[in-house]
Amino acid sequence: MKAVIPAAGQGTRLYPQTYTKPKPLVCIAGKPLLGHILDNLVESRIDDVIIIVGVMRDMVVDYVEENYSDLFTLSFVDQKQTEGLGHSVYQARPVVDDEPICILLGDMLFDNTYESFLQAHERIEDCAGTVGVKQVDNPTSYGIVTLDEEGQIVDLVEKPTDPDSDLAISGVYCIEDSAALFEELAFLIESDIRGTGGEYQLTDALSRMVDSGLNLRTFEVNDWYDCGRPETLLKANQLLLRRNGTDDTEPESSVVIPPVDIADDADVVHSVVGPDVSIDAGAKIVDSRIKCSIIGEESSVRETNIADSIVGDHSEVSGVSNSLNIGDWSEVEL
Repeated sequence: MKAVIPAAGQGTRLYPQTYTKPKPLVCIAGKPLLGHILDNLVESRIDDVIIIVGVMRDMVVDYVEENYSDLFTLSFVDQKQTEGLGHSVYQARPVVDDEPICILLGDMLFDNTYESFLQAHERIEDCAGTVGVKQVDNPTSYGIVTLDEEGQIVDLVEKPTDPDSDLAISGVYCIEDSAALFEELAFLIESDIRGTGGEYQLTDALSRMVDSGLNLRTFEVNDWYDCGRPETLLKANQLLLRRNGTDDTEPESSVVIPPVDIADDADVVHSVVGPDVSIDAGAKIVDSRIKCSIIGEESSVRETNIADSIVGDHSEVSGVSNSLNIGDWSEVEL
């Protein structure tokens, strides 16, 4: 089975962080989003990874090749125009070569391991594919699947106004019959059949597979972290730190309240940091109080009291007492 990771989008909901870097390289809990995904994938049986690239593609390619080329067989496929998840996945068709695929969204992180998803998929016999799902309280905000009494998918709808189910699609798909999926995606694109948001939707192709009589099933996902917006990025940072963050860092003359992730070469002076704070390489924090925030590489924060904030790389913040979200190479002084 090959992994297909769509990572070509503009990431407009994460502005200003994505003005100068692609969404997959936005850092959370000390590592780019794509790094967390690939680290999880290392522990699985998958060793062939296809990444769909687009906006600032070279930055993504350089990062992945530098850090993961000895761990995976890597392929990079360009999506020239960002026209939806279905369109993105379709770009991988020439590389997949009709083999089974596991589709992993580039802005979703999971409590489960990818290997556990593959095992859950394997336990379901005689199916064309499986979809990871979780019960949610607000199904109108998600792609939704409806099941029959035997657990077979009978319908998939993207963000329905009147949902028949509370099973939300979580962003991981294991597809045995990739040829059938690509045929349905080709039909949608060639017929210019667009779904929600005027884009080619993966759920529409899966729905066509169901309508053609193919057996699609589901497996349960414990929890996922949607990292596509600033507020959800901060929440995911918090959850990952509480699961993986260090608590033994104690810079001289400062107080650290775990969980945190402070890079070895970051400098924290006369400050209180934490809980739920990531401070990336080369950053300097002086005379400040920071909690529930992400501080980027080589950034400077001085005489500042902030929470629920994102400070991009190579930025300077001074005299601020508030929440803020600034991108790379920015300066805020009050």
